[in-house]
Amino acid sequence: MSTLSRDFTIDLRRLRVLRMLEQRGTVSAAAAALHLTPSAVSQQIAGLARETGVQLLEKRGRGVRLTSRARLLLEHAAVIEQQLQAARADLATWDAGQAGQVSIASLSTGISAIVAPALKSLCDSHPGLSLTVGESEPPELFTMLDLGDVDVAVTVHHRPSPPSTDSRYYRIDLLVDPLDAVLPAGHPLADPAGVRLIDLAGERWVAGYPGGSCAQLTDAVCTNAGFTADVRHHVGDWVALGALVAAGAGVALVPRLAQPLPVEGLAVVPVLGSPASRHFYAAVRAGSQDDPAIALVLERLRAAADDWTAGACRS
Repeated sequence: MSTLSRDFTIDLRRLRVLRMLEQRGTVSAAAAALHLTPSAVSQQIAGLARETGVQLLEKRGRGVRLTSRARLLLEHAAVIEQQLQAARADLATWDAGQAGQVSIASLSTGISAIVAPALKSLCDSHPGLSLTVGESEPPELFTMLDLGDVDVAVTVHHRPSPPSTDSRYYRIDLLVDPLDAVLPAGHPLADPAGVRLIDLAGERWVAGYPGGSCAQLTDAVCTNAGFTADVRHHVGDWVALGALVAAGAGVALVPRLAQPLPVEGLAVVPVLGSPASRHFYAAVRAGSQDDPAIALVLERLRAAADDWTAGACRS
């Protein structure tokens, strides 16, 4: 008999029958323990011998005993059984949200204020849960979500995002992020009590990259206030935006999540009238919210957002 077959497979149930035969010593005793007939036990052992290509039993008087190869097989069977038990335990923890892999993509400000605190909380309470975080924004962010490259998207409502009625996604609201007007220190409209956006209609503006969420938000907010912003400068970093404003290049809108900016020479004032804001939410592929690990991540994202909102209200 040979074990060199490329299709070598083993029925794990037959391994357990062989183990019981070793423990009980006779076919009839093994059959009684397994609630099988002696004939069924013999058939299982014969099938295992065919699968492995080795002789498993040899005659010993009126009975049989395991061959050396059979005992070697049982040594491997013990390792296999341990791995199966470990797999069962891992699956149980996975089903409980204690283990798994979840990838998150978010706007940069969402990472710092929402995702990072949620990640820390999860690392402390669920060390078996593996999390990865990347920076992105729509429409690329939703392309990644659709392809399964990320599991959770954290973003804000703006035009490149799918509509709220899109049934492909399950969403939860996270927080409202107010926007403040940022002007050069000493600007005549830099009133700590606030400024109306319409009063900044004649100013030059600094905004995010054309087509990006920040630039689109500036355009939408200013349009809603009754004017089209004269955007002269486009940058992709809040600190760079603040540096241009401090240098007198223009005025800007900066979300609270991005503040305080580490730039001197700025005046940050609230917007009077209809407050401008960004609305953060988390989105997952519809149905995946029932995955225990993803559900846990969504729960912690909401808790981190609630903590930020509570802190903002106190300040």
